[in-house]
Amino acid sequence: MDKTISYLLLFGNILLLVTGQILFKIGLGRSGGLHWGKLATSPAVIGGVALYGLATLLWFAVLSRLPLSVAYPLQALAYVLALVPAYFLFHETITLTKLAGVAVILLGVFLLAK
Repeated sequence: MDKTISYLLLFGNILLLVTGQILFKIGLGRSGGLHWGKLATSPAVIGGVALYGLATLLWFAVLSRLPLSVAYPLQALAYVLALVPAYFLFHETITLTKLAGVAVILLGVFLLAK
């Protein structure tokens, strides 16, 4: 049960990080790019920073429960999960090369989790 909770915390951390990146991307798009004044007051960017703060607190809980050599590489799942909103929200192209990269990451995560 304790391991299950540890991995749920890790997955929560990953989801918060990906969601924070989505909010950063939205905030950058709405502000017209890298305009620091607009970004500092952007609700999307502020929300992304808040999610990163929560992700950090979860990360502390993860590090207190799992070895760094397991937890940190498993965060590579964020790269995989980020492709979903990249495709559906931002209409980015998912190429065969990117899918091959996802397969390599998933294989690596599987091997590390063993």
